[in-house]
Amino acid sequence: MSSHKEKLLEVKNLRVEFGNRKKRFTAVSDVSFNIYKGETFGLVGESGSGKTTIGRAIIRINPVSGGEIIFKGRKISGKIDSQEDRELTREIQMIFQDPMASLNERAKVDYIVSEGLYNLKNYGTEENRKKIVEQALLDVGLLPEFASRFPHEFSGGQRQRIGIARALVMEPELVIADEPISALDVSIRAQVINLLSELQKKKGLTYLFIAHDLSVVRFISDRIAVIHKGRIVEMAETEKLFANPLHPYTRSLLSAIPTPNPRVERNKQVETYNPASFHYDYETSPPSWTEIEEEHFVLGNEREIEEYRRMM
Repeated sequence: MSSHKEKLLEVKNLRVEFGNRKKRFTAVSDVSFNIYKGETFGLVGESGSGKTTIGRAIIRINPVSGGEIIFKGRKISGKIDSQEDRELTREIQMIFQDPMASLNERAKVDYIVSEGLYNLKNYGTEENRKKIVEQALLDVGLLPEFASRFPHEFSGGQRQRIGIARALVMEPELVIADEPISALDVSIRAQVINLLSELQKKKGLTYLFIAHDLSVVRFISDRIAVIHKGRIVEMAETEKLFANPLHPYTRSLLSAIPTPNPRVERNKQVETYNPASFHYDYETSPPSWTEIEEEHFVLGNEREIEEYRRMM
């Protein structure tokens, strides 16, 4: 896949730390992956694993402590000039997890969707701005007359569509979707995922799709990386990962997915991951990031890598 695809984003040995010198907390440690143009890259892990931190580091909300982030061949982590910062604001957009908290309650939808346009002042006339907003609302399945309403007048699913319209109006190349459906009712989730897929085809978007639920990510992602305590433990094309999960943490996440068949569900063995049995001695046997088969990488020390090879 990587040989002929264009790399849109490269994350190399990323490290993100919080706190002061005395109380330093490492949220993300030595994370590397590429996202190819036009694909959906899924980043999966439980709460506190560092997945949102990575998304926020890419969009320059969280400062980077080590490593680098490269977008379209240019380094975007660390200090950049104001012109480049403006360009990045347009090219990389984020859809946030909670549609209730991420929209300004006091502003009308027209202003909320236009916020980015106002900041970059790149819409020409007022008439043109209104047309852009109207089209963005239509793109996400909302009526143009909704522009004159306030967020509290909408359901959770509609509010998330407004959030998507706010990102799309900038005509971004990369969209970071941070758990965009976890706050929504189950009945609405499929609609929002289908909408994101349709918009990707129509507008040639690239997604970084962050989630804690592997079953959701399966439907939308081309490749998936599994993250545990700030480190990526396994990465593969979606169907390869589901057909042959290697790392015990990936296997535990997959075994927790409910099956619709009650008989199968009742007899199912849920695997629990015990991190204590994978305590890496960084001095004598450090874990390495190894390609077990084409585009299927896993983290492990020498003994574990041999075991994973036998599982293929």
